Amino acid sequence: MTSTTFQDAVRLQTSALSTAEKRLLIRIARRLPAWIRSDHLTALGALAMLMAGACYWLSARHQVGLVLAVVCLAINWFGDSLDGTVARVRDCQRPRYGFYVDHVLDTAGTLFLLAGLGASGYMSPMVALALLAAYYLISIEIYLATCVLHTFRMAFFKLGPTELRILLAVGTLALFFHPSVTIAGRSFLLFDVGGVVAAAGLAVIFGLSAARNTRTLYKAEPLR
Repeated sequence: MTSTTFQDAVRLQTSALSTAEKRLLIRIARRLPAWIRSDHLTALGALAMLMAGACYWLSARHQVGLVLAVVCLAINWFGDSLDGTVARVRDCQRPRYGFYVDHVLDTAGTLFLLAGLGASGYMSPMVALALLAAYYLISIEIYLATCVLHTFRMAFFKLGPTELRILLAVGTLALFFHPSVTIAGRSFLLFDVGGVVAAAGLAVIFGLSAARNTRTLYKAEPLR
């Protein structure tokens, strides 16, 4: 074990909306009542992700579940994005605790989200499983890189968690009008196409990031 703490890790946030989002989150954090703490926001974000999965499951029976899922995604953004900002604004950071708890909950929340999608009828269970596996691959790579390189990369190709939530929300609303698409004369579920593209993209990012980080570590620790 090294003496370096997670407080030393550099946060690499290069998503398209990161600058505007950061300003907005700081404004909100400064206006929140003192009794609302970062742990409350973390719990809110985690609960909202679980509820989003339940709403997708509900959408197999009632389309109102799609609208509720979008609402839950917005609440998840509020809690999950704001908890760390509140801690930083109030100078009460717990870097190791926050990093661990936040990402354990993200891991479980994504499982529930994709399970709900797989049960919704709008995405095939196998596509949901493939997307979950790809998400876990890139997550593991990011967390390992944070530990050994002390850089926490939060976005790839200008896409971060916020942009992905927006894409998912827009796609969810599109299901009201176009639940399936036609490609090369064949009909496919819209979310199956999106899920396959997303899983493939995450797999490519995993490979590129793993190769880059392996090269960096090899140069830092060459054979003698």
